[in-house]
Amino acid sequence: MAALFLVISTPRPERSSEVAARRQDFWPWIGTYEASGVCKHIYARVGRGAVAVFDVEDNAQLHRILNEWADIIPAAFEVYPLVGIEATHKMLAAQVAANRSS
Repeated sequence: MAALFLVISTPRPERSSEVAARRQDFWPWIGTYEASGVCKHIYARVGRGAVAVFDVEDNAQLHRILNEWADIIPAAFEVYPLVGIEATHKMLAAQVAANRSS
């Protein structure tokens, strides 16, 4: 079962000019994950950093991706598990049904 995660990166506070070449390497790297469907969305943040939505098989796959990312651009990551809209609708319907039966 796949899992969705929102990832927000905050790169180390290095001079932008010192990491420009590594930042250029990031986009082709993440492009391979976009092409495979693992990276659903990726956006650069104003200033520095990025926001991405990943659809991964498990935590281990996400862990590998974030380690690869940090090897290209050292960063801190905020990771938020997400619930797909279909699952949300099912959960809400189950809650409504449970409330009606009580």
